[in-house]
Amino acid sequence: MKLLDDLVNKTTDKEMQKVFRNWHPTHLKKEAAKMFYALIADGNATLVRELCEQNSETGIYPTVMLHTFVIEDYLKAGKTKGALEAYRGMLASGVAPNSYTYRVLIKGLAADPHFVEDAKKCLLEMMDKGMRPNAATYTAVIEGFARQEDKEAEEEGKQLVEVMVGKGFEPNVKAMMEVLKGRPKGIIRRVISIVLSKLKG
Repeated sequence: MKLLDDLVNKTTDKEMQKVFRNWHPTHLKKEAAKMFYALIADGNATLVRELCEQNSETGIYPTVMLHTFVIEDYLKAGKTKGALEAYRGMLASGVAPNSYTYRVLIKGLAADPHFVEDAKKCLLEMMDKGMRPNAATYTAVIEGFARQEDKEAEEEGKQLVEVMVGKGFEPNVKAMMEVLKGRPKGIIRRVISIVLSKLKG
């Protein structure tokens, strides 16, 4: 598969080249199923149908899927910078991310304290493209700011919520509480405080 070979050869990370070269049809099918289920859960059944049709017509996974799998594998390997570079490469090659691509990327970036600002940018980019993030996605970014435990980061989180509300999207606190189950109480309090400070008034 030429596209896959190109993606593998673009990375200079030998460890990741090995991961990508070891992809096999079963792995790709499992990743595709995961993407399809997530897209359907987010209300994107039409997109799933289109992706499936492309796959069945050509026998090749659509480009957006392969790029997303690459991003996901970088994140699984703990290589956040590599995931962000793969995403930028995806955009540079003219491939538009879908909501699942954003979900994977944003959650991965937000989990790394050095990339929370990038997660915020991607979340707003997603919304600017008319895609609605699910609770797990926007909660991850707000939690990323809350975990930094400083006033400046907290203000960044509040500004994000304000921008989201300005775009007509109000975070669902009940859904966020579900996502935050099991987190330390201090984190939950900070996340909810950030959100409620901008929803009250």
